[in-house]
Amino acid sequence: MYLDRTCTPELRSMTKKETIPGEPTAPALPRVLGRWDLTAIGVNQVVGSGIFVLPAAVAALVGAASSPLVWVAAGFVNALIVLCFAEAGSRFQKAGGPYLYAREAFGPLVGFEVAWMIWLTRVASQAALANALALYLGYFWPGATEGAGRILVLTATIGLLAGINIWGVRYGSWTINLFTVGKLAPLGLFILLGLFFVDGERFTGFQQMKLGGFGQAILLLMFAFGGYELISLPAGEAQSPRKDVPQALLMTIGLACALFFLVQVVVVGTSPDLASSDTPLADAAAGFLGPVGGTLIAVGGLISIAGANAGTMLAGPRVTYALGERKQLHKIFAHVQRRFRTPDFSIAVYAGAALGLALSGTFIQMAAVSAVARLIFYAATCASIPLLRRKQGPLPGSWQLPWGSTIPVLALVGSLTIIAGADAYSLKMGGIALAVGAGFYGLQLLGRRKESPRRLD
Repeated sequence: MYLDRTCTPELRSMTKKETIPGEPTAPALPRVLGRWDLTAIGVNQVVGSGIFVLPAAVAALVGAASSPLVWVAAGFVNALIVLCFAEAGSRFQKAGGPYLYAREAFGPLVGFEVAWMIWLTRVASQAALANALALYLGYFWPGATEGAGRILVLTATIGLLAGINIWGVRYGSWTINLFTVGKLAPLGLFILLGLFFVDGERFTGFQQMKLGGFGQAILLLMFAFGGYELISLPAGEAQSPRKDVPQALLMTIGLACALFFLVQVVVVGTSPDLASSDTPLADAAAGFLGPVGGTLIAVGGLISIAGANAGTMLAGPRVTYALGERKQLHKIFAHVQRRFRTPDFSIAVYAGAALGLALSGTFIQMAAVSAVARLIFYAATCASIPLLRRKQGPLPGSWQLPWGSTIPVLALVGSLTIIAGADAYSLKMGGIALAVGAGFYGLQLLGRRKESPRRLD
């Protein structure tokens, strides 16, 4: 059953070493993941906290009546990007995802920067998810959203998950499995029952969108839709990666688009004060189902957000661990705790960075930072398609997008346009992250050249 191995493939694929000339070949990982397993990984990552918090933020930015259209636009851009991931994924049978595509197309520096931005995405996502958990906990305990109560919730959430993952990956995986069960059930119930209570009058004037907030709204929704890239990470353990990875990507984005659009329709159609709500789905459910309905959705939101928190804590530190193992970061990042056999230093650094970001910003700020970081390696994947075609040519079993480079170019332009529309804080954080990543790469390359005259990538 899928839940028995929810995150183990992701963990193993992030730590699996790529074969390097002159180094022993790593043992092959078993190919046990089928199409539905990969789809489940994608859905589990995409349906996290964004859908429980962002409907209100989007409504405030563009107007409630117009807000479902923004979800459609974001879904379209993400569908274009997913198509690029599908072609790139069909060209590789090894683990690595965006890092592997960028390294093959552009070389080791860009590959490292992509891996670095994946790590930043995970850190910012962790910070956003911790803040989202505080918001939904505030439905039951108002003190969780501000002051000492918020600090306590953020510190306890990130600290506890870090401790569980240092204790052992088995316990981290069990924690995720516990929260994964029933994640989609509250959302399905919310849609099925809520559609009967939708007031069409609330969509009057939908064409009068506040265009000034459109760019920021799309950026935030990149956070909500993000996560499908993780489908490509365990390609080394897929039964038929060149066929199953593209199909899983397409099924995941299709389900996400339908689910998110319907949720926004129900929220807008049943909420008189949507833009001011911290817990929009719970407040909407309380309106048309009463207090019991609101409590049910709030609990569902807590389960979903807590599960996403656990999954991100398990995956994020493995990026720096893998880079340390490949000597693209200092070897201390690859340190393994003797007793529990976990990457304790990488986990501690990751948790500290996530807690710092969580305490310094709000959910919306951290979601925007995560979206900018994610869009950078999305853009790299889209840009890699023409180069991969030229370098590799047609491959047996690979899948190539129609209409030449039209779809990759549109996806790349869409990604860069959204980045350009980001707020100054998010752009500054993204720029600093890229510069820091380049600095780390340069320092490690310099150090390794002093140690050995042979060329090291």
